[in-house]
Amino acid sequence: ASAFFPSPFEEAVILTLDGVGEWATSTVAIGKKNNLEIIKEIHFPHSLGLLYSAFTYYTGFKVNSGEYKVMGLAPYGSPVFKDLILEKLVDLKDDGSFKLDMSYFNYATGLTMTNKKFSRLFGQPVRNPLKDKLTQFHMNLASSIQAVTEEIVLKLTKSISKKYNIKNLCLAGGVAL
Repeated sequence: ASAFFPSPFEEAVILTLDGVGEWATSTVAIGKKNNLEIIKEIHFPHSLGLLYSAFTYYTGFKVNSGEYKVMGLAPYGSPVFKDLILEKLVDLKDDGSFKLDMSYFNYATGLTMTNKKFSRLFGQPVRNPLKDKLTQFHMNLASSIQAVTEEIVLKLTKSISKKYNIKNLCLAGGVAL
């Protein structure tokens, strides 16, 4: 609603991408005039926003406020971990839908975003921002998660554009931001 109703469109596909809102983390809706109809959802714990926040945590930044720092680091790195992320952490389908391998994450049941298996996958512990400097490794991680996020968003938008044949797209949520 926050993206569609102020838009100039009479009709649009609305893609909401966030950490989590109630149980939905990603939502596809169709907006027509003053009506919204939700047609597809991805639910917690499978979340593009929480995946990004896991990398925020792992690179030593504060979750829910440091994501912009990861985004800012991304251009200084290379997406060398993109394939590893897509192979081990994210089961990405052709239509852009996805599931996370929760064995690498701790946010659904614990007090941290990632676990030791996540750290082993990338070969380093979580960065302690008080002791550890940012390195090229962290910049490459940032670039990699940015590239993965962009690939997922583009797959989703291309898929819904093709499926619903509506030329207008409205984006909402923290990930879309």
